[in-house]
Amino acid sequence: MTRSWGSCLLLLTILVALVASTDPGKNKVKVLRELKVINASNANVKQCLWFAMQEYNKESEDKYLFQVVKTVQVQLQVKVSFGYFIDVEIGRSNCRKFQTVLKTVPFKRTLNWKRWKVMCSFLIGALPWNGEFMVIKKQCADA
Repeated sequence: MTRSWGSCLLLLTILVALVASTDPGKNKVKVLRELKVINASNANVKQCLWFAMQEYNKESEDKYLFQVVKTVQVQLQVKVSFGYFIDVEIGRSNCRKFQTVLKTVPFKRTLNWKRWKVMCSFLIGALPWNGEFMVIKKQCADA
């Protein structure tokens, strides 16, 4: 009987120790630098935006490519990787998806031009020094 009490007490002690050592905040990623507005001409921002537009055009069912018309704002947050929060206005170009993309592609300007403008917010996770980019979040709406 004393032996079973000892075993129960040992198991209870182990259980309490495990619960006490569990820290819910331990698994959170630490923010090294809070959100900060940065210049859109930054080389890493350009890479992130290029990647975001490649992904946008892949997912788009439109037969024409979209490209950036205007960068509204860029913010950077540093954690384990860089988080780029990019707000842009994009527009439908005259180039079809299967055509070779030139550096400057004319935009499709029609009577319904507003219909071809879209405001997008991208959150891009990046390790630019490794060439690694990932669209974490994308939210777009007609402008």
